[in-house]
Amino acid sequence: MRRVLDRPTASTISTTSPDAVPGRLAGVAAMAGSGLSNQTGAAIGALAFPVLGPLGVVAVRQYVAAVVLVAVGRPRPWAFTRRQWWPVLLLAAVFGTMNLTLYSAIDRIGLGLAVTLEFLGPLTVALAASRRRLDAGCAALAAAGVVVLMRPRPSTDYPGMALGLVAAGCWASYILLNGVVGRRIPGVQGPAVAASVSALTFLPAGVWVALRHPPTCGAVLCAVAAGVLSSAVPYLADLLTLRRVPAQTFGLFMSVNPVLAALVGRVVLGQSLGVPEWAGIGAVVVANAAALATRPRRDAAADHA
Repeated sequence: MRRVLDRPTASTISTTSPDAVPGRLAGVAAMAGSGLSNQTGAAIGALAFPVLGPLGVVAVRQYVAAVVLVAVGRPRPWAFTRRQWWPVLLLAAVFGTMNLTLYSAIDRIGLGLAVTLEFLGPLTVALAASRRRLDAGCAALAAAGVVVLMRPRPSTDYPGMALGLVAAGCWASYILLNGVVGRRIPGVQGPAVAASVSALTFLPAGVWVALRHPPTCGAVLCAVAAGVLSSAVPYLADLLTLRRVPAQTFGLFMSVNPVLAALVGRVVLGQSLGVPEWAGIGAVVVANAAALATRPRRDAAADHA
């Protein structure tokens, strides 16, 4: 949140009151561009699946994410203590697993459904510590949406659905680990090192894919575009956004990503969805939005800490 090490978080960015910062329209435009770029990148990456497979595409995306984050964060890993290293290594493992399971799910069940299932991760984190009845209702609504999406049908791909749920668990873990890393390591040095470690672990996979199925120029360009559009552009756009709008507003806007994913999947990949699927996606989106929109003010303020 994925969204995604390829996304900055409020814990690693110093935000200020939106009333004191000009250019809020620029922040809104950046949010829109970030979401659209992220989903378009995933769709373009899916075009390379027949040649590179999800593993090859994710490997290239990890390389791009590492280059971007190292350039921005300029980390000094030699100065890290053991207490700083262990959450960074866990973050690296979660980062790679999250993207691999998400792209594998996209390959099996389509972009819209995969991204919708993945969004259960941040929703679970948002609701886990809450005791409000409204949040219990949000959880029930999201669960109903998942039941609709995973209802038994001859065409139901349960392994693909399971991969989407694993990606959701990874995103939830990513959010929690990023909070730990942000408290222990200044700036984005931690995510930058985690992205680099993840990219290194994918080097053998990238070599294996290239030797087994020699990539075409078009497939490589699609994979690189996926890395740029789903890693570099969203990261830089979110840096801009989180300095101009409250983190709560940012989270609300992110909630529409499953809808964007379904629309992009339809336009770019020709993946059409029926009324029940749209209803399930809508239920998860509404649950996310309601949970974030009604968070106590003190919780929203904590996002800026």
